[in-house]
Amino acid sequence: MSQDEVDEVAAELYALPPTAFTAARNARAAAVGGDVGSRIKALRKPTVSAWTVDLLAREGDLGEALDLAAALREAQDDLDAAELARLSGQRRQLVAALTAQAVSLAEAAGVTVSAAARDDVHKTLNAAVLDAAAAAAVRTARMVRPLEATGFGTVDAAGLADVVGGSLPGVEVDPPRDDLAQRRARRAAEKAAREADRAANDAARDEAKLAERRDRARHKLDHVRERLDDLRRDIARLEADEAAAAATLTELEDRLGAAASTARAAAARAEDARRSLTELS
Repeated sequence: MSQDEVDEVAAELYALPPTAFTAARNARAAAVGGDVGSRIKALRKPTVSAWTVDLLAREGDLGEALDLAAALREAQDDLDAAELARLSGQRRQLVAALTAQAVSLAEAAGVTVSAAARDDVHKTLNAAVLDAAAAAAVRTARMVRPLEATGFGTVDAAGLADVVGGSLPGVEVDPPRDDLAQRRARRAAEKAAREADRAANDAARDEAKLAERRDRARHKLDHVRERLDDLRRDIARLEADEAAAAATLTELEDRLGAAASTARAAAARAEDARRSLTELS
């Protein structure tokens, strides 16, 4: 029996409720016998929390969580704080939802999950999202004890052997460098395109605002010029009226002067006539 076949037996045993594991394992080991039987007999009974995670791995949907795990590691590697904060919020929501789903599956199977076991389920799923090695262990659906991670890359792939019944598949912790470089280049190009679109939109808005201000200024200039033309015509008329009034005033002053001279001469003659009359009397 190869290691793959031992892993198949382990997967069958870990699909059983924890209370039925030991008897089924011993029976299977006795039936096989020899070195392989010893390897089967060495499989450890899973804790309730580990079994619950195994159940979720078999019957739930961890694809979204594991996709998010890769995105989180990439954001951490790129030191993209904004993207990391956004994905971390998604991680918390997703891990909480997956924990609730796992507990619901376990209780539907007749296994009670205590508050402490539920907390271990949550920690294990969180570790799977944060760490590629932990995610590989969870994918096996052969977990025997829970995991916990305190940050990115804190679960050592070599130290996972004692948390998985059977063999642990190889783990590629980081994406291939060429693939990572391509994703970085694509994100950089997408960011540059977004910034270029934003700059083009800002420039178009500025152009539209300036065009509107120019049209208002042109309208105002046309209005002022019309008023100036009207005022110039009014000034020309007023200047003509001024010249005519000045000429009339000059003429009247000249005639007034002549009339005053005539009046004085007439008054003098009248005075002479009165004196002559007086003398004759």
